[in-house]
Amino acid sequence: MLDCKKALEETGGDMEKAVDSLRKKGLSAAAKKAGRAATEGLVAAVIAADGKSGVLVEVNSETDFVAKNDKFQAFVADIANQVLTAAPVDNDALLAQDSVKEPGKSIQAALNEAISFIGENLQIRRFARFSSNGLTAAYIHAGGKIGVLIELSGSGDLAPIAKDIAMHVAAAAPQYVRRDEVSADVIEREKDIYRDKARQTGKPDNIIEKIIEGQIGKFYAEVCLLEQNFVKDPDKTIQQILKSAGADVTVNRFARFVLGEGLEKKESDFAAEVAAAVGN
Repeated sequence: MLDCKKALEETGGDMEKAVDSLRKKGLSAAAKKAGRAATEGLVAAVIAADGKSGVLVEVNSETDFVAKNDKFQAFVADIANQVLTAAPVDNDALLAQDSVKEPGKSIQAALNEAISFIGENLQIRRFARFSSNGLTAAYIHAGGKIGVLIELSGSGDLAPIAKDIAMHVAAAAPQYVRRDEVSADVIEREKDIYRDKARQTGKPDNIIEKIIEGQIGKFYAEVCLLEQNFVKDPDKTIQQILKSAGADVTVNRFARFVLGEGLEKKESDFAAEVAAAVGN
């Protein structure tokens, strides 16, 4: 209210100029905050009513406190719905899009306004969008710390198995769906590691190669979803679980986001920051 009053005073009561002044200040505030680390936030998902498409997004804030803010959570939900509805190809396209919720306003402008209102640097970091004739499902763990988007195909009611597999992906962190997705370079790198370890034991080459093949089999079982042991029933693999749901049921793809994964988190002394803020 004080900002609005000041803007009206500065513009001689001209409403339009006052709005322009506030928007410019919002852009300035966003620019000032752009360099600050944003490693907290939320991972969120939205699924279309027909289950044919879905979206997983990660939006970052500077603090976990803001991540619990209703305004921030509503903004994240708006971004997820934007991606679901407007299907941008990447982040740049998303930011340039006209807002589905507020036509005439770009997503970049909506982001700048959210930064100005919330008072922290916010970043729309990444998103995944699936659309197919199968079933798309999502699972969000720990209040938005981990999110999974998964796409299944097959006949029958896929919803229960989709939920179970999405939860498994969240817990077990597979890197691929099946073996043929693992590149030859990755396999060769793993073989080199196993070969060097085996040679240190002094075993002959023919034995070493057999050891390597066994280790590669274990590697596939660790990183490929279909070969992992199901977290809810470790005696069965995911492939076996899928077959029990129907002979033609399979996982086409998945996306797994861990909040702040790969981002450098700033270590800070909160008490020192508060003292600095008040000039003490």
